[in-house]
Amino acid sequence: MDRLDELRLFLAAIEAGSLAAAGRRHGQSPPAMSRMLAGLEERLGVRLLERSTRRLAPTEAGRHLADRARRLLADYAEAVSAAAGEAASLRGRLRVTAPLVFGRLHVAPVVTAFLGEQPMVTAELQLSDRNLDLVEEGIDVALRIGPLTEGGLVARRLGSVRRLVAASPDYLARRGVPARPEDLAAYDVILFHSRATPAEWRFRGQGGEAATLRLPGRFAVNEARAAVAAAVAGHGVLSALSYQMEAELASGALVRLLREAEPPVLPVSLVFPSARLLPARVRAFLDFAAPRLAALPVLRSER
Repeated sequence: MDRLDELRLFLAAIEAGSLAAAGRRHGQSPPAMSRMLAGLEERLGVRLLERSTRRLAPTEAGRHLADRARRLLADYAEAVSAAAGEAASLRGRLRVTAPLVFGRLHVAPVVTAFLGEQPMVTAELQLSDRNLDLVEEGIDVALRIGPLTEGGLVARRLGSVRRLVAASPDYLARRGVPARPEDLAAYDVILFHSRATPAEWRFRGQGGEAATLRLPGRFAVNEARAAVAAAVAGHGVLSALSYQMEAELASGALVRLLREAEPPVLPVSLVFPSARLLPARVRAFLDFAAPRLAALPVLRSER
């Protein structure tokens, strides 16, 4: 096996946390990946990965090798790209993922605008409220809302959003305006549940401490726009992210409640694998998309 390919597979195994997953992405069988690792460890005379039944992790020697391998492969890729003129003629497939509503409203227009400037690039945008595994799914760039919890990824901060509570003016005229989060127990609650949405409602206490409420819902739905529509129709109080009901708040169809108790803002970022190994088309997309998305009014945390 070529020594550079050996290093690529070694890094892929660390990023995927699995020899089998890395092998699938690079067209290698599990036995071939095991032979690659065993040969590399034998030649270097040191153990590089610790294996468990569920996941593998690099040893200290493995981490040092991975750092140097990333730099070596990045230098090689830059040299080859310069020789081939890749920077002057971007080409290839770009794979992006984003949350459903934010992706439809804001990411999709940016991706299509990028394609308009790069005729040799094709793109696939996956909209999902589930955080897809970038390595497993072969994703180049993800828009993420909330703190970054995955290792081996880089985040480019764009701005932030808030989790808000709102209801229609008609509903508030009938039921009154809640003064405290605890008052919501007496209101009709619209629950929006997804894998990215907490089951309980989160607030900030008077002393700044975090507080949660688990409220019985009169109506529950797993899609944000359906929940917003129910709130606009006067069926109860809703908790959702600010961008999910931006238009309704701006038009007055929904009224923002309990501002003093809103939890801290959530960061919004473009997330991608190690920055030194990015293909030119991915670098170009990040440079194109980041300033356009960061300029969106919905990502201004002071709102």
